[in-house]
This record gives sequence, C-alpha cells and structure tokens, in this order.
Amino acid sequence: MQKLRVRYAKRGRARFTSHRDFGRAFERALRRAGVPMAYSSGFSPHPRISYANASPTVAASEAEYLELGLSQECDPAKVREALDAALPPGLDVLEVVVAPTGALADLLTGSLWRITVVGVGRDVVDRAVASFMSRESVEVQRLTKNGIRSFDARQAVVLLASSDAGLDLVTRHQEPLVRPDDVLAGLAVVEAGFTPIEVPVLTRISQGRLDASTASIADPFRC
Repeated sequence: MQKLRVRYAKRGRARFTSHRDFGRAFERALRRAGVPMAYSSGFSPHPRISYANASPTVAASEAEYLELGLSQECDPAKVREALDAALPPGLDVLEVVVAPTGALADLLTGSLWRITVVGVGRDVVDRAVASFMSRESVEVQRLTKNGIRSFDARQAVVLLASSDAGLDLVTRHQEPLVRPDDVLAGLAVVEAGFTPIEVPVLTRISQGRLDASTASIADPFRC
C-alpha cells in the first residue's frame, strides 16, 4: 500500500464547508479521479483517509492536510492534478507527496492565522492585543454540543500582533483546541471597544511543527 500526504486549501465560499461536507466531497472526487484507494477491512469498508486537525467551518485555509492509503503506487503529481480537477471550486489540492514514516498529527502542533477585522480602530486593536498578551489567562466561553464551556484562551497563544492587514495569530495545538474566534472573544473580554461591525475573516496561513521560541511553523511536507 502506498501512502500519500495531501495539502489542500479552502478558499472563497468553500470556507463555509463543514469538515463532514468536505469529507463527502473529497470521497466523490477520489472516485471521479479514479484514484485506486485502499479500504479498511470489516463489514462496512471505508477508504483509507486520515484527516488531521481540520479548520473550523467559516475559516478559510491554505494549509489543510490529510493522508491517503492507495492500493497501488501512483505518481503523486498526477494524483494532485486529477483530484484538483474533480473537486468543486474553492477546494484546491495544492501538493501531494509520498508520505514519510511517522504520524502526520505529530507534525501539526501549531498554526499561523491571519484575521481580518473590520470596523475597529487600530488604536483599539492595539490596546486589546497588548492587554490580552499581558495577562496570564483570559477566560472565554464556547457553545458546545454539551452546553456552554468555559476555558482559557490565553495559554494557547504564542504570538498575537496587529498590522494594517489585521491580526497575525500563532497558536499552539492543545486540549482544548483554541480557535481564532476564541481569541477574538478574548479580545472583546479585555477591551470593551473591540466590537467588529462585520464577521471577521479567518484564514489559516500555515500549520506544522511549532517552535514556540521563535513562533515559527515548520512545513510538514519538509520534515
């Protein structure tokens, strides 16, 4: 069995695609592209696809990853081309390589996000960022299937910086997983004036192995 590692993007309206919707679309694309998938054993076999740390619904991304188990060897470049053509617009396959040994999830320990905020003055953003980063903890709440959950959004944040383009955010992947919208909620907690007039646009720029000392993210295709 050959194992391939896939990097794909969610762009434009495709950012509203849930992880479950993407999974269905991707399996249809595999069939259309004629990719010779390996299947699990048992009464109801499934194609061997391993997803890793999918972005939340409404977030765009340039760095989503999964791995495929194939029943025969294929040229990764041809698989990338065929899958990209078979997926709907906005779900774009960027790169496919033969997967090295080791678990993909072990290489995805941090993410770099870009957050576009509309309707908040730069002075307010700067104050909110400075206040958030100066605190040891910032408690926020999130609605889950089990009800309202409170947790600390600060501990996962390695870097948070403002610019004319918005916010750059580097987070550590941990339990509970802190998402960019959790950090935005935390900014509103520490700065009352932080109230965007539009829903912020969240884009994952990269994810990979985090170096917390430099807030850098190593490309999992190059590890």
